Amino acid sequence: MHFFYCLSLLAASGSAQYLVESSSFGQNEKISPNNYAIPGWHITGDGGQVPQLMSDKVILTPPYPGNQRGAVWADARVSQSEWVAQFEFRATGPERGGGNLQIWYAKDGPTSVGTSSIYTAGYFDGFVLVIDPYGGKGGGIRGFMNDGSLDYKNYHSVDSLAFGHCDYSYRNLGRPSKLQIRQEGTTFEVIIDDKLCISTDKVPKLPNPQTIRMPPDYHFGITAASAETPDSFETYKFMLFTSKSITREEPKRPQEPVAEQPQINVDTPPDTPASSIDQSKQFEDLHDRLQTLTHLVDSLMSEVKVLAEKSEGRHQELARNVMSVDRLNAMDQRLQSIEKTVRDYQGQFSSLQSVLKDSHSSLVESLPKHMGDIITTSAPRMGLLLFVFIGVQLLLAGAYVIYKRRRANGPKKYL
Repeated sequence: MHFFYCLSLLAASGSAQYLVESSSFGQNEKISPNNYAIPGWHITGDGGQVPQLMSDKVILTPPYPGNQRGAVWADARVSQSEWVAQFEFRATGPERGGGNLQIWYAKDGPTSVGTSSIYTAGYFDGFVLVIDPYGGKGGGIRGFMNDGSLDYKNYHSVDSLAFGHCDYSYRNLGRPSKLQIRQEGTTFEVIIDDKLCISTDKVPKLPNPQTIRMPPDYHFGITAASAETPDSFETYKFMLFTSKSITREEPKRPQEPVAEQPQINVDTPPDTPASSIDQSKQFEDLHDRLQTLTHLVDSLMSEVKVLAEKSEGRHQELARNVMSVDRLNAMDQRLQSIEKTVRDYQGQFSSLQSVLKDSHSSLVESLPKHMGDIITTSAPRMGLLLFVFIGVQLLLAGAYVIYKRRRANGPKKYL
């Protein structure tokens, strides 16, 4: 970062460019001298969240939770009509994170735009550079202009109003991306990581196509919005330089009336120094921010606990459904022993099969002969059968004759 900054200063000094400190931050070692505010810039956010100010960067949207908005706006208006802006940012998040980052140069930007994105801004007058995942190629950079006649929030197709576009995969690069916007004469250029992204001299999308020329007395601002699955947008520096044709002196402005000093509360002792009052206010604000952070940490811990319980339940279910390693090893050993036993008995099974085959063949050949011999040797003789039959008949006939004689010779009975 410091190397890029030194090169920028070197290029600026070599081409008679000067840093506009009132519309710049991050040119020194620290963004903020007290980690509380950026001199000359106003920090704001939506949804109870305020962008987090670190020593070397501003986190516009946090990595958790999603659906957050943050913005930083320069208090001073830009007096030059030609300038070069250099901006460093980084976007990190999960695989399918989403959101957008905007760089604005708008008239009354802090009030007319605020924390809006290109899709939620209404009637604004100025220029905006949008960095988002539009296009489905890992991300892109697009330029939009409005002369105050279009309501972007209710326009049927905001994406069709872009006058310039280039693909740029900006997420999870592990380093800050370096963006440069150059407005000189009628030429407008956007350069990203030392590669030309947009170069044009006209805006054909407006109702009255016109030459690009940024008027003075507009504000620079940076806004970011995260989606349900959030991206964390961080900005490291924003530096505004005069162009080669502009001298270092800025045009004189009418001196703004000095605001009246607020009266000290009657309950405040007269000898209380103003620095003590400021420190007390800073302490109260810090206390409120710490309480907000504590609530966020508590909610985060609750969700982490719920996720841990769900994970433990799934782990136990998998443990019940999946066999242990010991059981799998024991089963493998048993299968190996069975396979070895089968191989050992394979030869015996072959010999037994041959024996059974020979036995079957011998039985088939000898069985008819043996059955004939058995029938021949075991059959009874016919003479014996006839003698037995005739003898039985004679015995029956003799028994009948004897029965008839006895009945005839017996005494008769009369009624």
